[in-house]
Amino acid sequence: MSAIIITGAREHNLKNLDLSIPKDRFVVMTGVSGSGKSSLAFDTIYAEGQRRYVESLSSYARQFLGLMDKPDVDRIDGLSPSISIDQKTVSHNPRSTVGTTTEIYDYLRLLYARVGHPKCPFDKTEITKLSLDEIVQRAQEQLTTQAANHKSAPNVFQILSPVVRNKKGEFKDLFANLRSKGFHDIIVDGQNFNLSDEISLLKANPHTISAVIDTVSVSHADLKNPIFVSNLSSRLTTSFQLALSLSVGLAILKSESQEILYSENFACSVCGHALPEIEPRMFSFNSPLGACEQCKGLGIIEKIDPERIINPRLSYNQGGILPLNRLLLSETWYTRLIQTVAETEGVSLTTPLGQLTDQERQILLYGTGREYEVVGRNLKGKVTSIHEIWDGIIPRLEQRYLETTSEWSRMDLGQYIRQELCPSCLGLKLKKAVLAITIDNLNIIEMTNQPVSDLKVYFEKSLALILSPYELQVAKGIIKEVTTRLNFLDNVGLGYLDLARASRTLSGG
Repeated sequence: MSAIIITGAREHNLKNLDLSIPKDRFVVMTGVSGSGKSSLAFDTIYAEGQRRYVESLSSYARQFLGLMDKPDVDRIDGLSPSISIDQKTVSHNPRSTVGTTTEIYDYLRLLYARVGHPKCPFDKTEITKLSLDEIVQRAQEQLTTQAANHKSAPNVFQILSPVVRNKKGEFKDLFANLRSKGFHDIIVDGQNFNLSDEISLLKANPHTISAVIDTVSVSHADLKNPIFVSNLSSRLTTSFQLALSLSVGLAILKSESQEILYSENFACSVCGHALPEIEPRMFSFNSPLGACEQCKGLGIIEKIDPERIINPRLSYNQGGILPLNRLLLSETWYTRLIQTVAETEGVSLTTPLGQLTDQERQILLYGTGREYEVVGRNLKGKVTSIHEIWDGIIPRLEQRYLETTSEWSRMDLGQYIRQELCPSCLGLKLKKAVLAITIDNLNIIEMTNQPVSDLKVYFEKSLALILSPYELQVAKGIIKEVTTRLNFLDNVGLGYLDLARASRTLSGG
C-alpha cells in the first residue's frame, strides 16, 4: 500500500478520526497545543505499529521488549514496524513561562525598569522622581504662571519641608530640634505656629507638620527683571536643597490656592509611600525583590483540602481525620490537646465527622485561637500540665507540609493538598508595588497575558505612539529585540500563545 489508512481513531481527544497518510514522504503534523497531534502520532500510529511488531516476535524476545496496549482505533491498514524519538516537555519548572523561555520577559523587565510609570499601589497617584534642578525649574515655572495670572498684586509662596506626615505624637523633641537649627515658623495640621510659642499636641491624634523654609513674594513686574529672575533661581535652589535634606527628599511649594509636593525619591505625594530604585530585578517573580511575599512568585498557594482529609462516615476516634490516623496509636501532647479542646468546647470525638455541626468541625479543623491547659504524664511518669493555643488541625498540617525536610512526609501530606489562587497578588505573582508600575496603564503581567499575535501588533504600531520622545529614545533598542522575537513566534504558528503561559503546559511535539 502507498499510504497508511486510519479508520475511527478515538485515542484521548481524537474524535473518531479517519485519515490517509502517504508513505515514503516526510509528513509533518501541526496544530495548536492539545489538538491531538501526539495522540495520533505516538499513541495511535506508533503504538499500533510497535504492538504488531512485538506480537510477531517469539515469546522469548517479547519478554525483553514489553507489549503495548492496543490503541482505541477501529482499523489501521498499511502500517509497518515503527520507531519513535521520546517526546519531552520543554520544562517541568513551575516558574518557567513562554516569556522566560524565549527571553522576551527579560526584555520586558528592562523596558518597564527604564520607561515604566510608577504609581502608588494604595491611591494610584503617579509617582515621579525629580532632581534638585528639576524641582527648582518646575517651581519657577509655577511661580511664573501664577504671577502672570494674577498681575494686580504680588503672589506669596512658601517653601515647606514636610517633616511629619500623618503620625501620632506630641513631637516636643522635634520642635526643640527645629528651634536649635534656627527655624522660626511651622505649620501644624494647617495652622501656623511660631516655634517660640508653647505648642501642645494630642499624643493620640495623627498630625502633619511642615517647617517653613522660606517665603517668597513674586509679582508680574519682578519677572521682567533679569537680575531678579537670576537671584530667584539661586534662592529657590538653596531653599529647596534645605527642605529636601530636612524631610528626606520631600519639599512643598505652597500658595494661597494650592500645595505642590516635590520628591527626589520614588514617593507618593499623597500618602508618602516610597518605592526603592526601580531596576529590572523588581519585575522578576523569581527574585525576592519582586516576587509576591505570600506565594513566592508562583501565583498560587498550597492549602490542605478539608474534603480530602475527612472521612465523614468515621468519627475522630475511628480515624476519620486521615493524616492523624497514626497519632491515635500513641499518647502525645498533641492528641491530649485535641481531647482537651473537644471536652472544653463540647465537640464529640465519637460522633461521625459528617454528623458534626459546621461550628464543631470549624473548631477541630481551624481552631479557636484560645489557650487551653493540657494535663498529662511526662516521660518520667510525673503528672504535669502545659498551656497551648489551639489553632486547628489544618493550619498545623499546612505548617508541617511547608517546613518538613522529609520527602516522604511531603508526599504523604501532598495527597491532601489543593492549589488556590494567591489572595495577595491574585495570581499575578509580583508585589503590589511592582504591579503598580505601568506602561499604557498595563502592568508587566497584563502585558504578557496578551496573545503573541496581538502583542506583536502592539509593539510594532501602538507603543511608539504612547511613549514620549525621550522614552522612545531610551526604549528603542529594547522594542526592536522584543518585536524580533514576537515575529519569530508568530511566524512559526505560535501567535495564539501568551507569554505568561507555563512552559510545562506545552507539548514537546
